[in-house]
Amino acid sequence: MNQLTIVKIGGKVIEDPKALDTFLKDFVKIAGQKLLVHGGGRSATTLAEKLGIETQMINGRRITDAKMLDITIMVYAGLVNKTIVAKLQALGADAIGLTGADANLISSTKRPPKEGVDYGFVGDVQEVNAPILGEMLQQNWLPVLSPITHDGDGQLLNTNADTIAAEIAKALSFDFNVRLIYCFEKKGVLSDENDDNSVIRLIDKEEFQRYKEEGIITGGMIPKIENALQAIAAGVKEVIITSPSEMNNGKGTFIQ
Repeated sequence: MNQLTIVKIGGKVIEDPKALDTFLKDFVKIAGQKLLVHGGGRSATTLAEKLGIETQMINGRRITDAKMLDITIMVYAGLVNKTIVAKLQALGADAIGLTGADANLISSTKRPPKEGVDYGFVGDVQEVNAPILGEMLQQNWLPVLSPITHDGDGQLLNTNADTIAAEIAKALSFDFNVRLIYCFEKKGVLSDENDDNSVIRLIDKEEFQRYKEEGIITGGMIPKIENALQAIAAGVKEVIITSPSEMNNGKGTFIQ
């Protein structure tokens, strides 16, 4: 089977033009077929603040009411996605910017209220259209996925980008040897948030539970690692959490 590298990029890298440029230059150097999933949550938060719309987060996940949904669509599927696509084209990569609604790539269901929390227009992924994505890859397209999906009835949904990356990796693992890389501004999962060199090299299910209980792993890192563990369990060959600078060096936190 062909090698496929799926990279999810987010955090401060998306917001910093220089950091984004450097990341994309390194990304296009990755050998073999590749696919990019991006977030951009802080950019959406910034625009929401300018418009006087409150941002609510629970366990690293965004509450998305109707106004916030409009903002996430504008920022994720519009500004961030097309900026990345244009930059990749300038680097010679034939990128195509997509949402889950395009070609029915990713269908979701609106998340029901749980434990008293209504997440609003947040989607839980139900199906990834692996044949279409696989065909795009075989035709040497470079898909760039924004974290917007749809429910099949005309409703767009804000969906966690880490989850999208993991679900795509799982769906394509039947036809490719998939390596999934979660890239953000740190060198990996840290045992001490104040020490950028305190990277935890290996995390399995038991250690993840212990780190959560000890308060070492918190916030948005929790769903990221949950998705990574599920991807490994479903047949994805390798999952790494790392920084753009270490992406091509085989360094970071390996999930097993």
